[in-house]
Amino acid sequence: MAEDVWGPRWSSVTDSFSRRYMQTAAEKETLICFAADLQTVDAVRKTVESIGPYIACLKLHVDIVEDWTSQGWVDVCDLARELDVLIWEDRKFADIGRVSRQQMGGVVDIRSWADIVTAHLISGPDIVDGLLNGWNDVGRDGGILLLAQMSSRGNLLLPNYTKKVVEQGREMDGVMGFIGNGSNPDDVKSLRELVGEGKMIWTPGINLNTGDGVAGQQYGHPREAVLAGADCLIVGSGIHKSNNPIEAAKEYARVSWDALLDR
Repeated sequence: MAEDVWGPRWSSVTDSFSRRYMQTAAEKETLICFAADLQTVDAVRKTVESIGPYIACLKLHVDIVEDWTSQGWVDVCDLARELDVLIWEDRKFADIGRVSRQQMGGVVDIRSWADIVTAHLISGPDIVDGLLNGWNDVGRDGGILLLAQMSSRGNLLLPNYTKKVVEQGREMDGVMGFIGNGSNPDDVKSLRELVGEGKMIWTPGINLNTGDGVAGQQYGHPREAVLAGADCLIVGSGIHKSNNPIEAAKEYARVSWDALLDR
C-alpha cells in the first residue's frame, strides 16, 4: 500500500527512516508529526497516549522539559514505539562535527532514544558525520533533517542559502530530507523543485487556522502544504491547545491523508 500511495517518493528514497515513516503513515493514514512542545514528562506521555493512533512521528524538545528524568523519558519513548511512532529530537544541532557527536551523548543521551534529529548546515558538512557517529557509538542508526527553510517571520534562511543546503544535503547519506516552510505553499513548491524525489520535505508552520501565531510564527493550511510537496506536517498548538486534542489530531490526519491521495 505504501508504494502505491507514495509513488515516486517511495521508489526514490534510499534511507530506512524515510521508508519507515512512509510505511507508518500509510498504515495509520496520517502525515502528522506531533510537536510536543510541553514542559513536563507527564504532559508529553498523556498527550502521546491519547493521540498516538493519529500521528506518525513525535517531535520532542528534551531541553524544555522541567522535570526530566532518565526513567521517565524512557517510558515516554517506549510508549511512542508501542504506538508505532518515530521519535524526533528537534535539537537543531549547529556545531562542528566533533562537538555535535559529543552533544548526541551527555546527560540526556539523545543518541540512545532519538530516531531523527534536526541540524543546520551552517557549520559545514562534517556535522552530518558527527551526528551519525553519535548514533554509531551506541550501535544505532538515525536520520537527519536539515533546515533548508523556516516558518518564523524574518528568519535568515534565504533562497541562496536554501539552495546550497539542498545541493549538499541531496548527496549525503544519513540525510533523510529537509525542513521546509509550511506556512507558505509557494516556498514548499520551490523547495520540492530543488530537492527532487529522492529526499523528504517535512514542514512546521501548519495549522487549520492559518495566519500569524505568537512570537513570529506563521501558519499555512495542511492541505496546501501537502499538495505543494510536503511529506510530513508538523503540528503542535493546533492539537494540544485545542478543546479536544483527540478530535483535532483525527482531523489533521484526515486532511493530510486526503491531500496525499489527491497529490
